[in-house]
Amino acid sequence: MKCKVTKWVGLLVITGLLGGVLSGCAWSIGSDKGSGKIVSQATRGQELIDLKRAKDQGALTDDEYQAQRKIIMERP
Repeated sequence: MKCKVTKWVGLLVITGLLGGVLSGCAWSIGSDKGSGKIVSQATRGQELIDLKRAKDQGALTDDEYQAQRKIIMERP
């Protein structure tokens, strides 16, 4: 009987520890606080260069290219 109780207590302790570790990992996913990462946005010029490259490689049709270019150019 004592062996069964010990197993259950051990299982609960392991489950609790594992849950705590995993919840800490899940909590940090998507959090940029303290990560030291610098996030920068592409300049309008870089967006246009990337868009042209995508069109030239066949990833965009001419209509798609023109529509996206218009969106980029109309942004403040």
